Amino acid sequence: MAMTIHVDVVSAEESIFSGLAEFVALPGETGELGILPGHMPLMTRIKPGAVRVKVPQQEAEELIFVAGGLLEVQPGLVTVLADTAIRGKDLDEAKAMEAKNLAEQAMANRNATIDYAKAQAELAEAVAQLAAIQRLRKRGH
Repeated sequence: MAMTIHVDVVSAEESIFSGLAEFVALPGETGELGILPGHMPLMTRIKPGAVRVKVPQQEAEELIFVAGGLLEVQPGLVTVLADTAIRGKDLDEAKAMEAKNLAEQAMANRNATIDYAKAQAELAEAVAQLAAIQRLRKRGH
C-alpha cells in the first residue's frame, strides 16, 4: 500500500475534501507545489487554480478549484484553507466565461471608477477556473 497523508480542503462555507491522499499538487505563489507524505512543515499562500489530490486506489485525481488562500503542511496533515473552493465537477464554464469577460471590460474601460486590483483578481480567478475546466475536459470527465 502506498504511503498517504491526510488532506483537508476547506472554504469559509464548507469542507470540500477530507481524506487520505498519496500526493497533493496546488498553485503556490511562486509556482506549482507538490506535497508527498513526509513533506517538511510549510505554510504559504496559494494562488487561484486547481488543487489536485491523488486518492489511493482511485485512478482519476480529485480536482478542486480554489480562488486563493493558505496551505499548511504538518506531519501527517495537509490543510488547504481556501477563500473559495469549488469541486471540479461543480465548475460552471459559462459563469466563469462571463466573469472573465466582465473583468476584462472593467479593466479596459479606463474612464470607469473601478478598483483595478479587484478587477485583476477577478480576471485571474476566472482564467484559473477555465483552466481547471479544460483540465477536467482533457481527462474525460
